[in-house]
Amino acid sequence: MNSPSRANDLQLANFCDIDFFTSMELVEDPLPYFEYLRAQGPVTHLPKHNVVAVTGYDEGVEVLRNPDTFSSINSATGPLPPLPFEPEGDDISDQLEKYRGEMSFGAMLVTQDPPVHTRSRSLLTGLLTPQRMKKNEEFIRGTIDRLIDGFIDRGQFEALADFGHPLATLTIADLLGVPEEDHQKFLPLFGPLPGQIGGDEPLDNNPMVEVGTHFFNYIQARREHPQADMMTELAHAKYRDGELPDMVEIVSHASVLFGAGQDTTVRLIVAMLKTLAESAELQRQLREDPSLVPAFIEEVLRLDGPTKSHFRLAKRRAMVGDIEVMPGTTIMLVQSAMRRDPRKFDDPNEFRLDRNNMQTQLAFGKGIHMCIGAPLARSEARLALARILERTGDIRIDESVHGPADNRHYEYEANYTQRALRAVHLEISRA
Repeated sequence: MNSPSRANDLQLANFCDIDFFTSMELVEDPLPYFEYLRAQGPVTHLPKHNVVAVTGYDEGVEVLRNPDTFSSINSATGPLPPLPFEPEGDDISDQLEKYRGEMSFGAMLVTQDPPVHTRSRSLLTGLLTPQRMKKNEEFIRGTIDRLIDGFIDRGQFEALADFGHPLATLTIADLLGVPEEDHQKFLPLFGPLPGQIGGDEPLDNNPMVEVGTHFFNYIQARREHPQADMMTELAHAKYRDGELPDMVEIVSHASVLFGAGQDTTVRLIVAMLKTLAESAELQRQLREDPSLVPAFIEEVLRLDGPTKSHFRLAKRRAMVGDIEVMPGTTIMLVQSAMRRDPRKFDDPNEFRLDRNNMQTQLAFGKGIHMCIGAPLARSEARLALARILERTGDIRIDESVHGPADNRHYEYEANYTQRALRAVHLEISRA
């Protein structure tokens, strides 16, 4: 048997050589690796793919707030696949635009840079208003109760398939204005996440293509026959100069809204239920004082938020922390580590409901690409958690699936950008 120091030396040697983007070793628990990176400094070079990793909160926020220097063109997939060109000169902005069409997701809102991003995002301003989301709460509450009705008598359910996924999908479909008779068509349309370990595989049947097809038909109909819904507003949205966008762009934005309102919310709800089921004390606190629910959600986002890492690309020579990076360098913003930076958060690895800075936890990003669906995700999570607590007397991890408390095991998506549980099986009792 290895001594503890020998085991630590072996782990350190392994971390020195590991390829974060192709290795399966870090899928289940990447946190020790992220802490290893932090020990090298808030910004450090990785051994492969011309990547600089940022674990420091302040250093990461600096990058996110500087879109003029750091492009979002690679935000979804990072260094894989590699750039389709060899960076030349002190500023590669023109090269990025020349080759944007050859890069993964290069034309989508999430990868756009100013001024194109500013122009595109203006079309979405005012769509997810507090008034619209408040009006949508009745639908959300009804959906939550119907889903709970479906499993409460069984005394068990799977958090993703039985609750999180249908709730988030039906909510965003209704909010966008998808006809109720079509809601069930969207439930199977839960696509793979970008950033698969080893690089994304070409899809023979990408569900997001079907999403786009549906929205093309809806938006075309809304342009001809407007209705009182968000899709009609999107269909008739104009740029600030008065120009009406073409259908392709509007359909792309509708698909992005659908994806943003679905995936992030699903991951939050599942992580939230897992955290709650692992702690009888947290359940007791929230049942006795429901006003703590928003703080609970923020701490789940901070400690177990859906994004492990996302990326930027240096357009020109720049400083990231104390490290100089060259044009074409991938900047890996390790959100899971930034949210645990001890310089920003006291006792960063502890779950605390009394933090005074929990709203700064970055789970939904920062800057011009901050997630447009963040208020919706928080609202759904709050309503879902409140109703689950009201209707159950106890929530427990199903140990026949995940093992006893001292030997838990969960499966996560083999992904280097997202912290995505594949399933969480729970046992419940009625209130």
